Amino acid sequence: MTEVKFEQISPSEFFYKNRDIAGFSSPSRSLYMSIRELVENSLDAAEAGRILPDIYVQLTLEKDVDAESDVKIFKLRVEDNGIGVAGEQIPRAFATVLYGSKYGYKQSRGTFGLGGTMALLYGQITTNRPATVISSNNGREIHKYQLMIDVIENKPRIMGHEVLENKDKWRGTIIEFYLEADYTGSRAKIIEYFKNTAIVNPHATITFVDNRGRLYHFPRVIDKVPEPPRESKPHPIGVDVETMTRLLSSTRAGNLVSFLTTAFQKVGEKTAREVLDLAKLPYEMKPRELSHDEVTALVEAIKRYGKFRSPDPNPLSPIGKDFLESGIRQMLKPDFLHVVQRPPSSYSGYPFIVEAAVAYGGDIPATESINLYRFANKIPLLYDERADVAWKVVTEKIDWSTYKVPRVAPLAVFTSICSSKIPYKTVGKEAIADRPEIERELTTAIRECARHLKLYLSKIEKRVAVAKRLSIYAKYLPKIAEFSAKTAGREKAPDVSQLLKKIGVTAEMVAQARREEEEEVVEIG
Repeated sequence: MTEVKFEQISPSEFFYKNRDIAGFSSPSRSLYMSIRELVENSLDAAEAGRILPDIYVQLTLEKDVDAESDVKIFKLRVEDNGIGVAGEQIPRAFATVLYGSKYGYKQSRGTFGLGGTMALLYGQITTNRPATVISSNNGREIHKYQLMIDVIENKPRIMGHEVLENKDKWRGTIIEFYLEADYTGSRAKIIEYFKNTAIVNPHATITFVDNRGRLYHFPRVIDKVPEPPRESKPHPIGVDVETMTRLLSSTRAGNLVSFLTTAFQKVGEKTAREVLDLAKLPYEMKPRELSHDEVTALVEAIKRYGKFRSPDPNPLSPIGKDFLESGIRQMLKPDFLHVVQRPPSSYSGYPFIVEAAVAYGGDIPATESINLYRFANKIPLLYDERADVAWKVVTEKIDWSTYKVPRVAPLAVFTSICSSKIPYKTVGKEAIADRPEIERELTTAIRECARHLKLYLSKIEKRVAVAKRLSIYAKYLPKIAEFSAKTAGREKAPDVSQLLKKIGVTAEMVAQARREEEEEVVEIG
């Protein structure tokens, strides 16, 4: 009989063996993901300190792996002016998988405490070189670490540590590491990522220098820092038995009524008593004394209650209409733009806010398919577009022909969702699941934008029709005057310029009509 062997592996070893599910599936995709994850961390660090972000990214060619291949060894450096990381926290923050500050009930660009560490792990896997992390969070000293990840134990291996004098009172973080990558295959996506990031973060200055010295600079266009998201309590609707057990074990409340009112948002004493009545639990019972069956009864009572108020959206930090409009105008210079921010809504106890915009003309390329820009918690989503709820709404829920949009049009649609929990379909965070509540809000927002676009296109249509009618007057009225004069035996035709001016025909229209007539004569000749 074959012996079955059981063993446990660490999170580091799991992602070492399965890095594809985190988005690190190829040398080109891995470079894109590394830049994206580290830039997101930098934006979060600046936002937390209400700092206008200055982010510098540099890619340097280290050596060729194969002269005939686009896969090479690069050095990636990302530098920011955020709040920095405390010296004692740096090793675990950057060299422990699933260790981070993004696990509370709070909106953040990152979700799993995985991205930045996963980038360093990928670099270690492909080059076997340590990463350098330099940071200061107090303006007094600078900590410089050389780090690798102990994959088996999921803990940092400190290869070197220096404490440097901070003469310039610098604060921020610098990450530098080596990785095997294909920049040729990922360049287009990386540049697109920076452009899209600049759209939803117009308060940031982002600079990227690639291995050939090409500089891509995206200056800030708003000198205002958005309100950062705040930590909030969980809403009872989104809590399951496991979460409830953890909350009960860590509470300081002396009874169940006090526990429910202090551990959750939107729960008052009256609501707490009604929930406990449904669960058939005594008000004065100590939270830590609940049995497994009683915890289950409490969670089931919460699900049956049905009278909770909606989750509090105030801790969320949407892009903002002014920020989104400024970013789009700066990047695409559209002739028409309308931005909508929907009222807060919720799904499964998690609040969310939908923002949408429709732009037309300007630098937007005219295509048969719609130019769709997707964002979640202020980060661009560039892959898996057709798996996203926004794609479903834009292509299936909206009939653009009813809004006078031609088949080939310079049309761009922007969708943004912010929430303390974005329902991503994968760990790679590239597509949002089609939750009915989110789908409904997106559809409503885009339709509102499309109605304004229809009004704009109708005005253009009317102007074109009027111009076409006036051009007929400009072309034929002088001829009618000329032929009438000849018929009446007059040598000189009457001056119709004042009549043309009165009905709205300009001198330019008359000149254009003459040019067209001359071209027709040349063609006939």
